[in-house]
Amino acid sequence: MTDHYDALETREPGLREAELFSKLPDVLRKALAAPAYAERLKGIDPAAVTSRAALAELPVLRKSELPALHKAAPPFGGFVAGSLGSFGRLFTSPGPIFEPEPVHADPWRGARALFAAGFRPGDVVLNTFSYHLTPGGFIFDASARALGCAVIPAGPGNTEQQFELIEAYRPVGYSGTPDFLKILLDAAANAGRDVSSIKRALVSGAAFPKSLQDEVKARGIDAYQAFGTADLGMIAFETPAREGMVVNEDLIMEIVRPGTGDPVAPGDVGEIVVTSLDPQHPWIRLALGDLTAALPGTSPCGRTNMRIKGWMGRADQTTKVKGMFVRPEQIAEIAKRHPQLGRLRLVVTRSGESDVMTLKAETAAASETLQDELAATLRAVTKLGGNVELVGAGALPNDGKVIADER
Repeated sequence: MTDHYDALETREPGLREAELFSKLPDVLRKALAAPAYAERLKGIDPAAVTSRAALAELPVLRKSELPALHKAAPPFGGFVAGSLGSFGRLFTSPGPIFEPEPVHADPWRGARALFAAGFRPGDVVLNTFSYHLTPGGFIFDASARALGCAVIPAGPGNTEQQFELIEAYRPVGYSGTPDFLKILLDAAANAGRDVSSIKRALVSGAAFPKSLQDEVKARGIDAYQAFGTADLGMIAFETPAREGMVVNEDLIMEIVRPGTGDPVAPGDVGEIVVTSLDPQHPWIRLALGDLTAALPGTSPCGRTNMRIKGWMGRADQTTKVKGMFVRPEQIAEIAKRHPQLGRLRLVVTRSGESDVMTLKAETAAASETLQDELAATLRAVTKLGGNVELVGAGALPNDGKVIADER
């Protein structure tokens, strides 16, 4: 039994990079057939976008923009060229955001994530993600069936009926949220029901803290985490190495400074931006609003793709100060006007029943002049007055946070 899903997972990293970017121009041409991409990428020569530097020049599409875009040009905001009937299923997620499911095998790219978690062809899998309107249930269902597993489409809730299914079909695998796995195990213990057939799990959609990981392991279940979205399916997943998450194949992931499309330095925390290479429904620089950081080197499990630390919070740190919105994009604009600075962080507090902004800025050359210039830029960009605090290089945490609302 091989340790890897296929040979793609152990490619030399430079070869993977070359192959991904050799496919990108054709994917961009397919994207340009959709009216919204044609407008957004106007003037772009797809043949020239063959490197990360060239990709970083393209505009970012923020997931937070999608509800308004979909409402303005239903159902997909003009970002899909194919007819509705060319897809297999049509979903909606809160927003609302509308998502089509391509018809090809493993449309959500999840089979290799299940494989990394120990699932194998012939396994029976209890899938407790919801099948109602949203793609969650189908993401894991289609992925398991692409791997060759039989799926029990249980959905969440109704533990009594779940016990009947488990005792009848004896599934070896579980997919669902970690919270519902605990609910299922606790309810089974209280009711004296036998769920001991479940030996492995792939969980997603909620936090999986160390305490819960230890509890699940103590109950005889080897559980792994996956990171995905309703737009892209499986983006990254844990492997037996237990060192971060490996980015899925056929995706190009960038980590950018929140509020911009500019890649961060290696190891810095930033916002996840993904470009997918599915020609039927490509995503070009979709900014998810989630924070992470890349890990150096390759995984001890032998998979050579980029690794990330996992989910580290939200990049959309927009807040309201004195009745006006302050956005990460504005802090990024201040950084552009003062390129000699390191990290910036706007801290919002309360004093005497009033909002107070303090811009903290890393610099190796602090001066009153710089402080005054920054205060003027802060007011010009945000239309609000605030304090400026200059700190030493490396003094601010590497956590991707550019606005800290401490009120």
